[in-house]
Amino acid sequence: MSRPVIVVVGAGPGVSGSVARRFAREGYDVGLLGVDAEQLGALGDELQEAGANGQAAVVDVTDVEATTDVISAMGEVFERIDVLHFNPSAFREKDPLGLSVDELLEDVALGVGALLTSVQAAVPFMSAGGRITVTGSMAADQPSHRAASLGIQKAGVRNLVHSLDAALEPDGIRAVSVTVRGTLGRTGPFTPDRVAEAIWAAAHQDEAGWQSEVPYSG
Repeated sequence: MSRPVIVVVGAGPGVSGSVARRFAREGYDVGLLGVDAEQLGALGDELQEAGANGQAAVVDVTDVEATTDVISAMGEVFERIDVLHFNPSAFREKDPLGLSVDELLEDVALGVGALLTSVQAAVPFMSAGGRITVTGSMAADQPSHRAASLGIQKAGVRNLVHSLDAALEPDGIRAVSVTVRGTLGRTGPFTPDRVAEAIWAAAHQDEAGWQSEVPYSG
């Protein structure tokens, strides 16, 4: 039997990189989608040294066709996708009086729409027991008016996760967002590695009591 596979959308040096490493330690092969070739290369090398087979692609995940092609290609190479992890969001320091509609839609396309694209591309390669995980944020409930689009993205992506979970449950595939109720840092309870551990736990929660949103408060 082939090794399990996680595809990480929005891969980089923060939480997404920690998620990739956490799953790799458990024997997963890893597909990486990101926008920074240097970061992807460094993370890919690290995962390979840890024994994981990897695929990496530089792609703008708001490009529906390109993202679909990349995830489909990874599914064909690995012959399966067991976990899809979604991490992207846009931070735009504009309050709602200065934020344009076009800017809001551009940010939502990244922080919410790209999840829809990614799931639709991955599901044909997933089977019962498959999992979709999303890095959520307390901004969904406690938005800062100074970055108004971020709260909208996080509320929207959480709502989409609830819908995806309900739609995919009959096939044995579950979705969960982990709402990080704190500020990421290099030390303390909200390091990327600690958040990644919470995401691992959420993906492996008992299905009998499955929750499509899990808070992480450190």
